[in-house]
Amino acid sequence: MIDIGTLINPESIQEYVTALPQTNLIGESLFPRKKQMGLDITMIKGSSNLPIVLKPSQFDTAVKIRSLRAQVTEETKEMPFFKEAVVIKEKDRQNLLMAISASNVMWRDLILDNIYGDTKGLIDGADMQAERMRMQLLSIGAINITSGDKDIVLDYGLLEARKETLLTTAKWDDLVNSNPVLDIQRWQDAVELATGVRPTRAVCTRTTFRYIQNNSKVRTDINPLGTTIVTEAVLKTYIADKLGVSIEIIVGNYIAEDDTTTVAVFPEHIFTLFPVGSLGNTYYGTTPEEADLITGNDANVSIIRSGIAVTTVKKTDPVTIVTKVSQVCLPSFEKIDQIFIATIN
Repeated sequence: MIDIGTLINPESIQEYVTALPQTNLIGESLFPRKKQMGLDITMIKGSSNLPIVLKPSQFDTAVKIRSLRAQVTEETKEMPFFKEAVVIKEKDRQNLLMAISASNVMWRDLILDNIYGDTKGLIDGADMQAERMRMQLLSIGAINITSGDKDIVLDYGLLEARKETLLTTAKWDDLVNSNPVLDIQRWQDAVELATGVRPTRAVCTRTTFRYIQNNSKVRTDINPLGTTIVTEAVLKTYIADKLGVSIEIIVGNYIAEDDTTTVAVFPEHIFTLFPVGSLGNTYYGTTPEEADLITGNDANVSIIRSGIAVTTVKKTDPVTIVTKVSQVCLPSFEKIDQIFIATIN
């Protein structure tokens, strides 16, 4: 008797997904993946990253013990749980059985590609959910996910001094009166004065980038004689030379939980500055499915991309295989004090 479970299983899916090129997500480079056991993460924040001077002392006296509580704060958060599943369509199942019976490898692989592709869609959706949370941290300093099943609202404590909303003629869509270069420099100075760290990287959408590109003061500074075309590359070089800031444009969308609403990965009219290096980590905890695997039960589970659990389960009525993708995931943001979020319009 043909057992399609030998083909539709977490190991085969993992092999299929791993062989495909993975989308490079800027958030993953800023909040790299980190696996841990359990559901909670403890986030440690320093006191503005400023050094505390060593206290003077008399000779031949007992040393004073420094209180670390004044330097760091700890906060524990429970990581949210995400899961969704797909089933093999009856037509695909019957075609797969016939292809296997006929020893038609090409036909079999085409059907498997279709079946595995559905699961890859869930895995990519898990990755995008993590990226969505990272981008929310970079754009609002918090996580706010609303769905019919569960709302996830987490405030990471972004200081009021690390954000600004431009008003009236200072807004960047006023291409004549606004001054993006001085704004960026002022925000860099604010972070450096408070933390000792100067932010030298920035993210924004292409629309926001265009406001800088078309600003009359910027264009005159770059091109006083009117002989240079201010391309994206020219502007990025200008900003790097003028301010020491490297700007990355974020593009792309995702479909929200309602399966219909298209949402931008990064919102329009936000300009965020941050320092080099990682800003935190993206923690992956232990899913219930992974816990079953660890305890030796009959779960058929593989872990993909550090923390995404892929589970296959055979059902007898109707006869099918259910493939479930789940993750317990949450970014930390230890360097939240070293960023600046500006609403430019």
